Amino acid sequence: MTNDATPETSGVRFPPPLMYAGAVVAGLLVQRAEPLHLISARALPAFHVTAAVIAALGVLLSATAIRVFRKAGTSPIPIKPTTALTFDGPYRFTRNPMYLSLALVTLAIALWFDVVWIAVALIAVVLLIDRSVIAREERYLERKFGEPYLAYKTRVRRWL
Repeated sequence: MTNDATPETSGVRFPPPLMYAGAVVAGLLVQRAEPLHLISARALPAFHVTAAVIAALGVLLSATAIRVFRKAGTSPIPIKPTTALTFDGPYRFTRNPMYLSLALVTLAIALWFDVVWIAVALIAVVLLIDRSVIAREERYLERKFGEPYLAYKTRVRRWL
C-alpha cells in the first residue's frame, strides 16, 4: 500500500484478494507448526455443510456486486478509477460487499479445513482492509463524488 492517491484512483496498490489469500497461507503455515482445531472429527461433516453454505453466500455476494459494477459501467478493481457510484443490489446493505464476500469465503476455508489459524489471520486481514484499503477508498470517493457519497455513507454501513 502506498499513499499515492490521485484524483483518478484511491491509491490502493496491493490487490485486496491477495490479502485474504495471505490469511489462508499464513493460517496453514501456523497450523503446520502449531496445530489447533475447532471441532472434533465426528462434527466435521456438519462443518463442511456450514462452510459450503458460507462459501456459496460469499461467491453469490461477490458475483452480484460485480454485476452491479458492470451495469454502472465502472470497474470493481480498486487500483482503477471509479467512474460511477453504485447503490443497487448488495450495495443497499453494505458499502463493501466484495470485501465481505472475500471474508466469507476465507472463513469457509477455515471451517472446511478446521484450521483455527486461518480464522485468526482473517481477523487481522479484515482490520487491515478496514483501516487501510477501505479508509483510503472512502477518502477517494468523498473527493470524487462529494455529497452523494457522503449521504450514502450515512445510510449504509461499511460492513453490515
